[in-house]
Amino acid sequence: MDAPSATPTDRAAARLLAVQMLSPAFPTGGFAYAQGLEWAMSQGVVADGAALAEWLRDLLAHGALWSDAVLLSLALRRDADPAALDDLARALCQSAERLTETVEQGAAFARTAAALCGAPSLPAALPATLPATLPVAVGRALGPLPLPPAELIALFLHGQALNLVLAAVRFMPLGQTQGQTVLARLAPDILRAADRAAVATDADLGGCAIGADIAQMRHETMQTRIFRS
Repeated sequence: MDAPSATPTDRAAARLLAVQMLSPAFPTGGFAYAQGLEWAMSQGVVADGAALAEWLRDLLAHGALWSDAVLLSLALRRDADPAALDDLARALCQSAERLTETVEQGAAFARTAAALCGAPSLPAALPATLPATLPVAVGRALGPLPLPPAELIALFLHGQALNLVLAAVRFMPLGQTQGQTVLARLAPDILRAADRAAVATDADLGGCAIGADIAQMRHETMQTRIFRS
C-alpha cells in the first residue's frame, strides 16, 4: 500500500519489482493454462483477434479475471483475512481445472516470492500462512509495496490478459503483432476493472461470464489439448 514515507525512488523500485512479479515470465506455470480459451478456440467461438478481444473484455468485466481482481484488492488490505479469502477464492472456481490453475500458480508464485524477500520494499520474510490461490498469494506478497492498489491490480490483470493472448497466438493463426494489438486495445478495460476492484467489497464478487465458465468445464473432456485449462 502507498505509504507517506515512501520516496519517489522507493516507489520506482517497487514498481519495477511489481512488473517483474506480475509478468507472465514470473515462474508460476501460467503458460500451461488458458482458462477454457482453448476449447473456445477449438470450437471456432474465438477465431480471430476481434473475438479474442471480446472474450477477454468479458472476463475482465464479468468473469474470472474480475473475481481475481476483487480477491487481490481484498488481500492487499491491512485488515485482510488471508485464510477466509483463500477459502472464498477456491469456492468461486467453476471447474476442477480452474481450481487446479489458481492453486498451483499461487503456490509457485509464493515459492518464488519468498526467494525475493529482502528485495527493496519487500519484507524480510513472508507470512508462513501465505495462501495458495493466486490472487490472494499475490496480495499478501505485494501488500507491503508503496504503490496504490489500483496500480498493482492493473499490473496483475495486464499479466493475466497477456498470458491468454500468448495462448491464443500459440493456438490459432494470430500473429505476434496482432496479439500485441489486441492487448494494447484492452488497456482501457484493464484500467477500468482495476479502478473498480480497488474499491470493491466481497459483495462485488461473482460474475456472469457463463460462456467462459462452460468452456472451462468442457475443456476437461477434450481428447487432445495443449493447455491444462
